[in-house]
This record gives sequence, C-alpha cells and structure tokens, in this order.
Amino acid sequence: MKKSGLRALYAGKRTSIPAKGHARYPYLLRGKAIWLPNQVWATDITYIKLKGGYVYLAAIIDLYSRKVLSWRVSNTMDAEFCVAALEEAIAIWGVPAIFNTDQGSQFTSNTFTQILQNYHISISMDGRGRWRDNVHIERLWRTVKYEDIYLQGYEDIGSLKRGLRSYFKFYNQERFHQNLDYETPDQRYESFQVQALEA
Repeated sequence: MKKSGLRALYAGKRTSIPAKGHARYPYLLRGKAIWLPNQVWATDITYIKLKGGYVYLAAIIDLYSRKVLSWRVSNTMDAEFCVAALEEAIAIWGVPAIFNTDQGSQFTSNTFTQILQNYHISISMDGRGRWRDNVHIERLWRTVKYEDIYLQGYEDIGSLKRGLRSYFKFYNQERFHQNLDYETPDQRYESFQVQALEA
C-alpha cells in the first residue's frame, strides 16, 4: 500500500481540530476560584473504539462538583451532538456563568456559540495545545474509560449508550471523589443549595 500511495480511510482520533473563520475566545479560568455550582461548566469530546470503528463521546460537567450534566454519543464529528448535549444541560440544570471548551470546530461553530451568547454565558476557550486548561474533563475521560469502557468492551453504539447511561448514574450518585472530600458529585452539587436554604 505504501509503494502504491494507498492509505486506509477511517475515523481519526483527533477531536480538537480548529476550523478556519470560527471565532476564538480567551481562557477565563486562570487563577479563578470556583466555589459554587453552575459557576463554570466545561465540555470536551473523546473517541471510543468499537468493533466497527470509532465513535465520539461529548460530555458537559459542572466544575465545582464534577457532576456530569449531560452527554451524547455520535458516529460523526459534526457539531449537532455537542449542541444537543448543551441544550439538554441548560434545560435541566439552568445556565452557567462561564462555559469552557477547547478550540475544536464543534465548539467554535456559530450554532454552538450562538446558544451560549443567547443566554449571556461568558465563553472561555483553552489555549491551543494546553490540555491542562480543561484538566477536570480530561480526568473524567480517564475515569470512564478505565472504570467502564475498557472493562466492558462494548461492541456497538447501542450497548455503549446503555452502559454509559448506567455508569454516569453511578459516577454522579455513588462514586466518591477524593478531590471532593469523598463526596459524590451529586452530594457536592446539591449541598450548596441545601446550605443556601438553611441560611
């Protein structure tokens, strides 16, 4: 194949490819204290290898509690599944003050950024090549892959979605986090609301 100049065509692993002409925004979280739910949300995309090829998982998390607010799986890298996750998160959990993403074309697309602008959400974007700017969601990818995806060996998108639905429920409601003083994401997310009611 090399001598003939042939190469296989398949879904690649690169998930953060910028698009020409899309607006970029500054990173707003440097040195920022995150001290309440819905102050900052973040999103990212990771790839998952199934029997027939790659699919893509997008998730939105609340940075204060690490709670997974919404997620979507797609076999294409268009913006639609990211938009669907964003619309669901807003419909269920409200509106964050800041929304952080990388500079991938899905998140810089007019469709995605227009929703954030319509709700007057400040847009923050990681510096190019700076994975640490979105380290919390990178840790989520490591956790979900090592605790669920690699162990289960999902073969098709249907079983993957069912498995992720179960895993994210466990992750939010039952899995204790050292960085949350051994609370679950749900406990941390809801504790602030309880404190506010008691005050």
